[in-house]
Amino acid sequence: MSADTATRGAPAPGTARAGWPWILMYHSVADPGDDPYGITVARDRLDLHLSWLRRRGLTGVDVGTLLRARASGRARGLVGLSFDDGYTDFIHEALPVLRHHDCTATAFVLPGRLGGSNEWDPEGPRRPLMSADDIRRVAEAGMEIGSHGLHHQHLTRLGDDELRQETRGSRELLAEITGRAPDGFCYPYGVIDARAVEAVREAGYGYGCAIVPGRLAGDHALPRTHISQADRDLRLRVKRLRHRLGR
Repeated sequence: MSADTATRGAPAPGTARAGWPWILMYHSVADPGDDPYGITVARDRLDLHLSWLRRRGLTGVDVGTLLRARASGRARGLVGLSFDDGYTDFIHEALPVLRHHDCTATAFVLPGRLGGSNEWDPEGPRRPLMSADDIRRVAEAGMEIGSHGLHHQHLTRLGDDELRQETRGSRELLAEITGRAPDGFCYPYGVIDARAVEAVREAGYGYGCAIVPGRLAGDHALPRTHISQADRDLRLRVKRLRHRLGR
């Protein structure tokens, strides 16, 4: 997905994001040199980000853990970590860094493209996606598995049957793979409308991750902060402040 893709519907003036937990959005952890979309971070940059959180008394956790802690009033000091698309580099590059920092994360995967690649990105580069065995390995490592739909499609452009397959169908497939139906859904491209949000809710998900959901913000359309290779101390401080201010 493109980092600068906007959600459908601009945020309402003064929309309060500050009331929502801070969730960071990653994608691929690999060499960022060939990355036309700005969605790849190097392993050492991810390490820098997690170290930055630690120095501020913050701990990265998967989104499900974050929301459960929030519901019980125990979310202070927790930041959500999410990785979209289900690239295999999560296993070899991100997972060791997460373990080193005692963090968990949510991997939003595509059960309709098992062992495939990111064919939805016309400019490439091609990156391999997790297989069913890879998904089980990530779940067994203590990470949360969430759905990113079946095929990484714009949900707002789909008919009713396709929309149900992307939401409910992907949840059922992941339940078969892991033995547990996922609680979280992540909207491909971050693009949402009221119909897509309702489809995610009706499919049985407990939460949904968007990017800038605007007036649709809620448990099934949570805002997230895009994180890139360019983010170091100053940019991270600005992004944290913008989240606190609801921007």
